[in-house]
Parts: sequence; structure tokens; C-alpha cells
Amino acid sequence: MISDSPVQTLTDMIHELNPAQREAVYHNDGPILVIAGAGSGKTKTLVCRVARLISEGVSPESILLLTFTRKSSHEMLRRAADLLDERCRRVSGGTFHGFANIILHKYAHYLGYSHQFTILDRSDSEDLVGMIRKELGFHKTEKKFPQKGTLGSIIGKGVNTSRRIEDVIAKDYSQFMEFGREIAQIATAYQDQKRRMQVMDYDDLLVQLLTLLKSAPDICDELQEKYRYIMVDEYQDTNRVQAEILRYLTGEPANIMAVGDDAQSIYSFRGANFKNIMMFPELFPGTELVKLEQNYRSSQPILDLTNALISRAKEKYAKNLFTDRGDGSMPIYVETRSEFEQSRFVAQKIEEYRKAGVPLSEMAVLIRSGWHSNDLEVQLQSASIPFVKFGGFKFMESSHIKDVIAYLKIAHNPLDSVSWNRCLLSLDGLGPKAAGDLIADLLSSKAKDPQAVLAKLGKRMFYAELAALFQLVFGSSELTVSELMERVLVYYRPIFTTRYDDFPKRTQDLESLIEIAGRYDSLSEFLAEITLDPPDSTLSLESSPVMIDSDYLTVSTIHSAKGLEWKVVFLISAVDGYLPSAQSLGDLGQLEEERRLMYVALTRAKDELFIIKPKIDMQGQNYHRFGGLPMSEPSRFLTEGQLLDKFSEKMALEPKNDRPKPSFMASYDSASDDDPIRSKYRF
Repeated sequence: MISDSPVQTLTDMIHELNPAQREAVYHNDGPILVIAGAGSGKTKTLVCRVARLISEGVSPESILLLTFTRKSSHEMLRRAADLLDERCRRVSGGTFHGFANIILHKYAHYLGYSHQFTILDRSDSEDLVGMIRKELGFHKTEKKFPQKGTLGSIIGKGVNTSRRIEDVIAKDYSQFMEFGREIAQIATAYQDQKRRMQVMDYDDLLVQLLTLLKSAPDICDELQEKYRYIMVDEYQDTNRVQAEILRYLTGEPANIMAVGDDAQSIYSFRGANFKNIMMFPELFPGTELVKLEQNYRSSQPILDLTNALISRAKEKYAKNLFTDRGDGSMPIYVETRSEFEQSRFVAQKIEEYRKAGVPLSEMAVLIRSGWHSNDLEVQLQSASIPFVKFGGFKFMESSHIKDVIAYLKIAHNPLDSVSWNRCLLSLDGLGPKAAGDLIADLLSSKAKDPQAVLAKLGKRMFYAELAALFQLVFGSSELTVSELMERVLVYYRPIFTTRYDDFPKRTQDLESLIEIAGRYDSLSEFLAEITLDPPDSTLSLESSPVMIDSDYLTVSTIHSAKGLEWKVVFLISAVDGYLPSAQSLGDLGQLEEERRLMYVALTRAKDELFIIKPKIDMQGQNYHRFGGLPMSEPSRFLTEGQLLDKFSEKMALEPKNDRPKPSFMASYDSASDDDPIRSKYRF
């Protein structure tokens, strides 16, 4: 019988640890790096170490636990308190930014700040940048100058990666290269203005803390004396500034435990630096290295594939994940003739698992980029499969997709005043009142004489664009859906590139819309199908708390799926150029991060893993019209070393109908009904 006494509860938990976890828990003084493979129980290890230290007399206040969300630290300390007692809740736990805020408010005067300094949230920060942009007159440039949100992102990325503004622009925002000097000027003015206002933004918290530690040795010594044991979760996600902060906070001996997985370092776009975890032993000499390799999540066949995948990484801590779960199903590799057939296949398999008793909440579809699920989202909606999408906007909720649909709607129905309003407000010089008056004229004439309405506006600055819009709307009755879509995009492209600073990324959505439209002979049918949205089926958790208790499928970018797990996982669009992304192909560092991204995706699966590659060619419907790049080969990460042949089972498909139907509900002929879940299909 197990006793309920706290010490015995902790003892029982420690007895459950495997040898590597126990080694980490019982580490005392000196630096230690815990390489925690996916699903290897790193949180349990951290929780047990906190409780163990306190049980042996270490003051809770002398322990600093840094995590990447407040929720994570609170949960860890709650679990530690459950194992031991309430002393664990007195541990200093929180995020880097939260810790920095506490220290800076105490020592603000050392940096020339008032103790009452305030913190700008993202919105306030962007507003301040926007004011400076306007004061400097850059909003009046003839060429497209970045908006305040983009400027804030550029400035923030420079801070988090310790790079010059010009270097950030050259690498990540090349469309604004010609404005490098002006953006750098805004960044300087922004820093000066914050100082005058006695405010800090989110990024300043880290930078100013590091400045304090460097410039005030007495404070640095005081903090080192206070925090005798430092633990850091998800160390692979730290940026350069955070790594330096840890170096200054750690005294002698360097009692720091960093827990992370180099194979899951995937956030360089947020400023995370992969080199931090690789260089940890050099930053902290005498580091003990412990590897957590026993996996408690996935079946061995899935681990065999992921081990082989990451073993080919150029720079890594070698490890081999294993499990004692016993045998399981091999990952399944599927090739489809198109993205449309990929979507049909995924929806069908989801329904099969559902009928077999697997809840939707135990299934997920993972994507490299938000737009990769555009086709699938339409399919899921039509099949009435409720889903929640994490990462990026839902396809039909994206503002640029709504723009294009609005043009199609007024071409189909010139009396649609709501769509007219959206289209008209995109014209320079045409405000809400003028748009309202114009719509009233169109409706009063019932759109029978649009030229008469247009003639009244001959001297207005937007006349030429409005005339082109009228020609598009009132001169397209004989066009097919595809032809009309092409004309709409020709008209819309100048508006699109002016309105959205990130238009290169959004372009993929327009390509997807072209593909979907091409399946329809009727504009009416297309508009009805594309706007189909079953009640609550695509509402996000943030906007609809009721969904938390509902059964829904998860559709997620890989970045948003990190740390999560499902019984059944579908990785779709495993195409070279999608994963790895085409933008990474010229940069070895980025290409290696794409490999780690695939590793994260595959290690989310517990029992069943599907990897799907749609067939794409230059002449096919999936050809990238805007990018001009055909993509048809499986991801290079899957073909290296014949990974697919060695570690997966291949499944082929044979559609019932050669021509896809817009109902999105076509099924496949099964070659075997013996196993409804893992049935074989033929091409």
C-alpha cells in the first residue's frame, strides 16, 4: 500500500523514473545539459528535481525556474507541490520576460529609468512606430513603404537576433531593401522616443536586463548569490540575449540545468538560436551531458523512422529514441494525384477512424505553412468534420481571400451591397461616404446602367480604377469560373501588393483559390460551396470557448503543434519545396531547421502516422502560377538513405471517378475491406 505522505509520494515518483531521468534529478552542483528527446518525460524530470532539492533542504527562494510560458512554470510548481508540499510554490518560476520585469522594476534607476516605467504591449508598440513613421514623412513616399506592424516586426527581429536592421531586411524582408536607411532611422527614433517616454517594449525587457547585468557587477553578484540553482526549460528556443543573461546570472559553481532538444529547435524566425544548445558545454565548462532517450509517446516503428531522419542532421547530439510499448504499426506513405485527392483521402480516413471509435480530438493534420491546408479546409467543411486550425488564418477567413470572393460575388450578383462596399473601399481616394453614395446609385438603377453611374465620377482620382472594376463586373457574363478568376486576380494584384506587406506569403492562398475554382463549371455553385461553413465547425478556441469541450479535429502548422501529441497524425504535402520550404533551399542552416521541423511533425504521432505527398507537375492544376516553381518530388528528408523504403509502408489509391467532382465527397474503391483503418488502395 502506498502512503499518502508527501515524502513517500516523491519517493514513489522517483522510483518510476528511468536511469537517465534519475541521473538528471539527482545532479547537484555544476552545469548539466539534459538532451530530452521527444516524448521522453522532461517535465517530470524537472518537477522531480525541484521537489528533490527542496526536500533535501535547498531554500525554494534560491531556485529559479525559467520557462517559455507562465502556464508551464505554474503547472510544474503545482505538480512539485503535489509531490512534496507547498514550499515548492515559493520557487521563483516564470518566463524570461516576467523575471526581467521584476528585476528591472527593482533596479530601474541604474539604467536611467523611473521605477514607475511602463511596458508597451505589441499594439502600443506598433502605434508608436506608426506615429514616428508619419512624423518622418515616410507614409507619403511614392513607392510602397512598410506599415507599422511590419516595421515593428523588423525592429523586434533585429533586437532578438542581435542583427543590424539592414541585415534583417536583406534576409527576411527583401521587398523593402530600398528603404533600409529609412527603416533604420525609424528604429533609432523609436528607441529614443521610448527612453523619453520612460517605457519599455517586450524586447527591451531582455536587452535592458542584460545591460544591467553587464554594467552593474554588484547587482550581478547579488543575483548570483540569491539564485543558487537555475533551471531552464526548452533551452533550444532561447535567443542570444537570453543565453547571455543566463551566463551572467550563473555564479560559481555554475549550478544551471538546461533542458531541451536540439532536434526540436524550429523557431529561428522568432529569434531562437540553434547554436545556444550546441555551444552550452563551451559556455559552461565542465558540463555534464545526460540524454533522455526512452520515449513514452510513440510506437517503435514511428521512432525508427524519426531516428533515421534526424540521424542525418549535420550538427546534433546523437541519440536513439526507444520505447517499451511493444510493436506497432509502420508509418504509411501515400501518394495522391493532386492536392484535391490528398484532401479527399485525409477526410475519408478521418471518418474511418471516427467510425472505429477514435475521437476527432485524438487526430491531427499537420502542415508546414498555413496555406497548405487551404484545399483540405474546404473539404472538411463540406464533409461536416468539425476542426480547429492553429497557426495562420483559416483559409476562408483571410482578408485577401475575402477580397477576391467579394469581386466574384458582385460579378455574380451586382446588387450585393456588402461585397461592393469591400471592393470600393480598396480604391485610393474613395472613402466610406463616397462608397455608400456610389452603392446607392448602383442599386437605384438596379445595375442596369452602370455607365451612367460611372459618368458622374469622371473627375475623381479613382475613376480609372473604378472603370476597370465596372468592366470586370459587368463585362464578364460569358466567362468560365476559371477565366473570371484570372481576370479578378489581374485587377486585384496591384491592390494586393499595396495593401499587404507580407503579400509574397499570401500569394500561395491565391494559387489555392485558383485551383479550387477550376473544378467548377458554375460560378453560383462555386460561391455556394466555397462559403459553406457548418455551425461552429471552424471556430477557434480563442473565439469560442464552448469548443473546448467539443470533439474536433486539429489542423495545425508544425510550429504550433510542438509539445502536443495525438493517436493519429496526418502530415500532408510532404513535397520538396513545401517541406523543406522553397525559401530554405539556398541556406544550409535554414534547410537543417526544416529537417528538424519534419522531425517534430513525425514525433507528434503516438499510434498511427500518415505521410502524404500529392503529385504535382508543371502542367497540372497545382503548378505555382505566381512563384513559377513546379514541385513534384517527395521531401528530400524522406528519400535520403531510402528512409521511405526502409521505415514505411506504401499505400496506393484508385479514385472511383477520373474527374474530381465539386461535392468534395467522392470516395475511393478499396482493394480490401478486412481492415477498415489500414486498407490498401490502388492507383
